[in-house]
Amino acid sequence: MTAGRTDEKTEQVTHLVDVRAMSEALTAFARERDWEQFHSPKNLVMALTGEVGELSEIFQWMSEEDSKRAAGHPQHAQAVRDELADVLLYVVRLADVLGVDLNAAAEHKLKANAAKYPVSKARGSSKKYTEI
Repeated sequence: MTAGRTDEKTEQVTHLVDVRAMSEALTAFARERDWEQFHSPKNLVMALTGEVGELSEIFQWMSEEDSKRAAGHPQHAQAVRDELADVLLYVVRLADVLGVDLNAAAEHKLKANAAKYPVSKARGSSKKYTEI
C-alpha cells in the first residue's frame, strides 16, 4: 500500500488502511488449502454479500437504540465481531485478488465524497448529494 499522506510535522507517511499483513495471511491461508482456485472476484463478491447479509440479520429487528449497543450486548457482541471480521476479510481478499490498493481507494473516495458533500451543504442532512 504505497499511497498515503505525509504528516508535515514528522515527515512520516500515514495510511488510512494498511492491510498488507492481513492480505499476506489470507493469501497463505487460501494457498495452504488450495482455495485460490475458488477465489475469483465473482465468488468473493458473492461470499462477501452473504457475510453482509449475516451481519444485517443480527440488526434486523433491533430498535435504533438497541443497534447502537449491539457490539456490547452479551447476546450479540461476539456475532457482531465475527461478522464484521468476515466482511473485512472478504473485502481485503477481494482487493488483493483484484490488485486494488485499499488505502489509495479509500483516500480517493473520501476526497470524492468531500467534494460531493461539502460541510456547508451536507452538515446534519441525510440527503443524497444530488439533492443538497
